[in-house]
Amino acid sequence: MSDLTDIFGISVGHWTDREAATGCSVVLCPDGAVAGVDVRGAAPGTRETDLLDPVCLMPQAHGVVLSGGSAYGLGAADGVMRWLEERGHGFTAGPALVPIVPAAVLFDLPLGRSDVRPDADAGYAACENASDGPVEQGNVGAGTGAAAGKLLGIERATKSGLGSAGRRLDSGLIVAALVAANPFGDIVDPDSGEILAGARSEDGTFADSLQLAQRQGRMKHEWAGANTTLAVVATNASLTKSEATAVARMAHDGMARAVRPAHTLFDGDIVFCLALGDEEADVSLIGTLAAEVLADAIVSGVEAAASLAGLPSARQLRQSPRESS
Repeated sequence: MSDLTDIFGISVGHWTDREAATGCSVVLCPDGAVAGVDVRGAAPGTRETDLLDPVCLMPQAHGVVLSGGSAYGLGAADGVMRWLEERGHGFTAGPALVPIVPAAVLFDLPLGRSDVRPDADAGYAACENASDGPVEQGNVGAGTGAAAGKLLGIERATKSGLGSAGRRLDSGLIVAALVAANPFGDIVDPDSGEILAGARSEDGTFADSLQLAQRQGRMKHEWAGANTTLAVVATNASLTKSEATAVARMAHDGMARAVRPAHTLFDGDIVFCLALGDEEADVSLIGTLAAEVLADAIVSGVEAAASLAGLPSARQLRQSPRESS
């Protein structure tokens, strides 16, 4: 199975604090990548996303940060900027070099320790740990404090995590995704609709958030905005900023396939798109594949996650659902 680092020029690194149940992940593209973004959730926490608008001047980004810690976690990007500047990467602005590092955060403060959040040193450490080898998945980086299914409260959620997946076509085109899934809704198998991780009933079985909300006539929630799924999709195709933005927009379809319900008022769902390479490909094909690999990455992160901070993992629930209630 391919993952994000199969694309030449990209490396991925993490800073992880499992005791505090938080962390951050950085996608480095030091030589620059054409970038786009699409924000669908109604409770986003972001930095530098306006620069990725096709009408804005900045042509490239040099890294993307996905972080836990809610708005505090945006500070991790400072450390990534410092790491890039020290190595001569960035946008030349007169006498200065300014690395462009968009960032987005998810809310993981209810798990572990709420007073420990990724900061500039964490972002720097994630860069030091970056590699172009296989992406570590599960309870790592931005996925450390991630959980799915908050309709019955965080204590009835299921541990999720960080995942990556990709597709390589015979033509040489690669499309891949990295996702930290911390949704309000349940995570489901995109093909069968089976719930893989989500809100749990008192007997430890899945409650099915969408059906429960329909019976209640409302989506009861304890933490408004305390969710969010963050994703980076990337390709080795040559794209313009407008095309990268279109791919990011299409990739959200993968989130909707693997999260039910998705894009609620309580989520800050965001997809970044990075294009590095000169492969020629149809933008609609790239966007369609981006949606496919994004859904695959969400599932991969769930399957790789382990129980943490009192929340059972999908693997644990499969083994003994009633003992995990």
